[in-house]
Amino acid sequence: MAHESFSLNDLAKQLGRDRRELEKLVNRGRIPGRKVNGEWQFHPTEITHWLEQEMRGYTTSELERVEQIHSPTQDDSSHLISNLMPEELIEVPLNARTKRSVLESLIEVAGRTWQIWEPATVLTAVQQREAAYPTAFENGVAIPHPRSPIPDAVGEPLIAYGRTLSGIPFGAPNGTLTDIFFLVICSDAPTHLSVLARLGRMMQLPDFAEQLREVSTPEQTRNVIIEIEKKIAES
Repeated sequence: MAHESFSLNDLAKQLGRDRRELEKLVNRGRIPGRKVNGEWQFHPTEITHWLEQEMRGYTTSELERVEQIHSPTQDDSSHLISNLMPEELIEVPLNARTKRSVLESLIEVAGRTWQIWEPATVLTAVQQREAAYPTAFENGVAIPHPRSPIPDAVGEPLIAYGRTLSGIPFGAPNGTLTDIFFLVICSDAPTHLSVLARLGRMMQLPDFAEQLREVSTPEQTRNVIIEIEKKIAES
């Protein structure tokens, strides 16, 4: 998405949804926007934040549509997650017992690629996102990430993965503990949304979290991710 505001027609194109449907939602205050000279205008960052929250309740087909619209240009999009999550970015077990130590440890793991230029900036951005809206789900999985892309602090997109030996409080609904973590770091909004949509589709598959808990090495973990993405591509 461009940095400047865009119109209702632009929003419909960005989201792949009917303009009239979106106009009803924005008139009801369901979508963040503002009227300028009688016309609705939308800021890309606000729409990204709104869409990110909406995606938590999306169906598999709705998540697939988000992914298709925002899919980054690459030859092998069917392996989006596994391509961004090489073995060196997988820490099993992750030796952390608090929310802060999980984030610090994952950022340290991500730093193995030399793509984390300003670790302190990344940590602050991820903590701010967690303070605004926790990224943990009821199945024990969390997807911490900055609320907005931070291109000056990071390089190429990546995913750092960790699984703690026991669950810790991470802000999940109903107080569910979390032990599986995907730290998503992207320097642009389209890739960020595509990654979140793909992870959302993966989490909706039966036994997703259980399969990850059954393996004990980075190689095995990555193989599980590859097989899950293969199932999605074939569905």
